[in-house]
Amino acid sequence: MSLGAEPLSCPAHATVCSGADCVYPASNFNAVLSVVLSTVLTVMLAMVMFSMGCTVDAHKLWGHIRRPWGIFIGFLCQFGIMPFTAFALALAFNVLPVQAIVIVIMGCCPGGSGSNIICYWLDGDMDLSISMTACSSILAMGMMPLCLLIYTATWTSAGTIQIPYDSIGITLAALLIPIGFGMYVKRRWPEKAKKILKIGSFAGFALIIIIAVVGGVLYQSSWTIAPSLWIIGTIYPFIGFGLGFLMARFVGQPWHRCRTIALETGFQNSQLCSTIVQLSFSPEELEVMFAFPLIYSIFQLVVAVLFVGGYRLYRRKCGGGPGQRLSLEDGEAQKEKHLQAGNTALDSGDVFKKTQL
Repeated sequence: MSLGAEPLSCPAHATVCSGADCVYPASNFNAVLSVVLSTVLTVMLAMVMFSMGCTVDAHKLWGHIRRPWGIFIGFLCQFGIMPFTAFALALAFNVLPVQAIVIVIMGCCPGGSGSNIICYWLDGDMDLSISMTACSSILAMGMMPLCLLIYTATWTSAGTIQIPYDSIGITLAALLIPIGFGMYVKRRWPEKAKKILKIGSFAGFALIIIIAVVGGVLYQSSWTIAPSLWIIGTIYPFIGFGLGFLMARFVGQPWHRCRTIALETGFQNSQLCSTIVQLSFSPEELEVMFAFPLIYSIFQLVVAVLFVGGYRLYRRKCGGGPGQRLSLEDGEAQKEKHLQAGNTALDSGDVFKKTQL
């Protein structure tokens, strides 16, 4: 007696079956993974920004807003130097029009929250850094359309590029709300704020590395691109950091604020750039332009890590440190003390002369 093979049952998730051959729906694993990771990373970023808020003093922050000289320099760098540099690099390397557009979009984006984390590790002015990031995000509502209109007219018509104002608003809220809570904790519980800051600083540095790695893994199919984009993505962050630092130093800013302005200039919101590109261009165009925001974000991180490593080595060897930093109010107080000391010395001299006479 022969035993016949039992017919194979069709799996529940198969759409069409013919015997042992089944057709399955396309896997959306990457899409689901992307949503999950985006959610997790957003929550982590909010926690890190909360810890960064524990370094911010409300009076010093208000001082930067009342005397916005540093913010104004950062504005010139962010929406003057960076878009023009992007335009010049796109022309110099003669890239494809869609690739030139994504380079310019990156140059027109406001500063990213990664600059606040790196600013802490470089002993920069955290109050200035956070105020610059917030102001650049607000000003981007108007400056991004203007800069894109000016610099992309060579390659595309006006109105083609969509500005996701909702994403900018969400980014701003994700920045300001956690920082506000951190400032409150610092004011009420300063000792706890120090512990939170210590944990958050390490978590923040790890977070920006995780974001770069995750982006590279999820979008690895986009890495096959022209060498010119690799070169631009490599040198553009160096140019941004360098020109921002030189501009700040040229107008007489102290060293710690020069570092801060350099970071705010070179660190761009690459997530916002990716969102704009996805909203504005077809899937075929995305294939040749979507990798650039990832390349830029990775190399801006590489530059930042090099700066942090070099600065920490300098501090260890030469004894430089955060104790040399002054806030706006501290600087004014120092000037007033020197003036008072000078006036007292002059008065003493006059009294001495009168006594002799």
